[in-house]
Amino acid sequence: MSRLQPQPRGISQAAPQTGGDHTARPAAPAEASAGFVLPVLALALGHMLSNGLRTLPAIAADRIQLDLGLTAEGLSSLTGSYHIAFALGQIPVGVALDRFGVRPVSLALLTIVCIGTLLAALAGGPAGFLVAQLVLGLGCAGALIAPMTLAAKRMSPARFGLWSGLIQAIGNTGMLLSASPLAWLVEREGWRAGFWAALGFGVFALACTALLVRDRPVPGSESRRSLLGDAAEVLRLVVSRRLRGAVVLAFCSFAIVACLRGLWGGPWLMLEKGLDRLETGHVLLLATLALILGTVGWGVVDRRHEGWRRRLLIGGHLAAAAAIGLLVAGGPDGLLGPLPVGWDLAMLTLFGLSIGVQPLIFAATRALVPPEQTGKALSAVNLSFFLGAAVLQPGSGVVASRAGTGAALLFLALVVLLCTLVFAWLGRPHAGSVGKAAAPRDR
Repeated sequence: MSRLQPQPRGISQAAPQTGGDHTARPAAPAEASAGFVLPVLALALGHMLSNGLRTLPAIAADRIQLDLGLTAEGLSSLTGSYHIAFALGQIPVGVALDRFGVRPVSLALLTIVCIGTLLAALAGGPAGFLVAQLVLGLGCAGALIAPMTLAAKRMSPARFGLWSGLIQAIGNTGMLLSASPLAWLVEREGWRAGFWAALGFGVFALACTALLVRDRPVPGSESRRSLLGDAAEVLRLVVSRRLRGAVVLAFCSFAIVACLRGLWGGPWLMLEKGLDRLETGHVLLLATLALILGTVGWGVVDRRHEGWRRRLLIGGHLAAAAAIGLLVAGGPDGLLGPLPVGWDLAMLTLFGLSIGVQPLIFAATRALVPPEQTGKALSAVNLSFFLGAAVLQPGSGVVASRAGTGAALLFLALVVLLCTLVFAWLGRPHAGSVGKAAAPRDR
């Protein structure tokens, strides 16, 4: 296999010389044991909640706009504040996970999520909803990274690819709950009922985490530097040569999912294709199932063919961008003319299956750092994920206000195309150390 040949390593390959596999670790439960699986599942409940809260506006956008007196662009800006707070939380969360361990950090963040959910349910206007979104974004900042960090510290980089996909798949079921079930609830009880339901789920996730998660920081993670020094290390990792390819691709990868599934998917199907709320929920539910299957499927492929990782990431993101372009082409003003909703379902399914390759970005990141840097490195990449959403979601709102929902979707597809091409260029054989296993001092 190519990864065994003496040639520069790309982002698709593990990096044994980083020292990641040679650092002493605490004894960990076996991968298939309840002692490993149950804590990861408990933490993944927080990721489920985060996805449900983030995508709630897509199915209830018209009700929220009417109740709070917002335009589509205004709602886009308010929900975009969630991603800004989420991105700003990545540095302190990454530092805290490595310093203090997963359990105390997760308990604190889930408590903040419950407070934010309560504020959203009680919001009386745009200002109150803005505060709620900021609190929710901060509380959800560790929803994905916490289970990822726990899994990454207990297994080798080669096995982490599969588990990163499984964690994403479990978390993405939160988007199933925010599809047809939420559409039914919003239709009957209003959009605030969705937040009340989320609050109950948040309390349940908090209890499961308190009961099931036990961990300690990895030996050597007790930094001799100040908290500011650790925070600076996260920022250095963001711009480091080791991670720059992953950071570029991450910038667009989550944003396209957040904007399509969390904001513009509902308006596209209801306003452009004439579906009612429940029909829209059914289509989005099926598209989310495709996303879940994709994350699991690509994780399995990566575990069997780790050397394919970079090609899978490029192909998956290019296919996702193409699916969005074809979706818009089948709209009322598209190049293919108004096509039936079956076309939209097919393209959204293709999109979900393709973008399901996204967790391999985390697997590639994990392979490039030692265990004591895992939390910081994953947070560095996750920072790019949510900075992308924080920038592109309001940007797509501006495009939508001037040229319609279809134009906003095309704008997002173009960004994905450009970021993927840059990622491919950075990973070419003589592009330096893109995705390369570098020593910790490499910048």
